[in-house]
Amino acid sequence: MTDQQRFLSCIQDNLVNRQILELAPRLGVSDWWLTAGALFQTVWNVLDGRDPGAGIRDYDLFYFGDDTSYAAEDAVIRRARQLFRDVPAEVEVRNEARVHLWYEEHFGVPAAPFTSATDAIDHFAAKTCCFGVTASRDGSLTTYAPHGYADLFARRIVPNPVLAPKNVYLAKTGRWIREWPSLTVLPWPL
Repeated sequence: MTDQQRFLSCIQDNLVNRQILELAPRLGVSDWWLTAGALFQTVWNVLDGRDPGAGIRDYDLFYFGDDTSYAAEDAVIRRARQLFRDVPAEVEVRNEARVHLWYEEHFGVPAAPFTSATDAIDHFAAKTCCFGVTASRDGSLTTYAPHGYADLFARRIVPNPVLAPKNVYLAKTGRWIREWPSLTVLPWPL
């Protein structure tokens, strides 16, 4: 089994991930990806022999839309709320083309506009979090793993100091190490 196959097997152990990947092609948005904790935290749970959904706060679905207005994103969020109404978890849908409009106010540092949903994934605070999975209408899955799978399967969190400030990395890793004590957190570079 390849690392990619192992990854897909793990993330599909989580019923919520399977439901989202089955339904999301009907959302009517382009360049969408299930990402973040929905994926890497599911893998940690499977590796630790826990319930695949344990400790996952929400399920992030990124898309990249040309219309960066709040109203357009809100319309997609409302459609998603209806589409995912029977999914037993919070599915957070966001247009990554809008992030630069609010990032500095929220995190204290400016962000350049992303060029795609995968560009947004590339900017997560930890390389170990940079994963995405999308599905075609026929159900075939495509993965995005710009840093590979080795650190994920080793339960090693590696900082990614390309956008998020150190305090964001420390806050996230602090929560993760409490929830998944088998993790090793590498320090933020000086």
